[in-house]
Amino acid sequence: RSAVAAAAGPEGFREIKMFGGLCWTINAHMAVGTGDDDLMVSVGKDGTDQALTRGARPATMGQRTMGGVVLVAAEDVPDADSLDAWVRPAVERARAKPPKTQK
Repeated sequence: RSAVAAAAGPEGFREIKMFGGLCWTINAHMAVGTGDDDLMVSVGKDGTDQALTRGARPATMGQRTMGGVVLVAAEDVPDADSLDAWVRPAVERARAKPPKTQK
């Protein structure tokens, strides 16, 4: 939560329950989420390969792979700097998209 708040700055974010955990959105676009022992990160389809080389794994829901979203194991995020390295780009990616109309 504090990493998202630091990355989102005064423009803010929204915290919602999603995927059995918590998710943080910017302009109604998912940036990051938590659940079980993983950090769920929106990296975009163009960022997936790079994220996988950094140790992430594809995010799946049942048999479906979620395009542009990866999971990072908790042990791969040992400190605030490594957390920020995943959170900040995800927040920036969500902020760059036009706002969705919230339901």
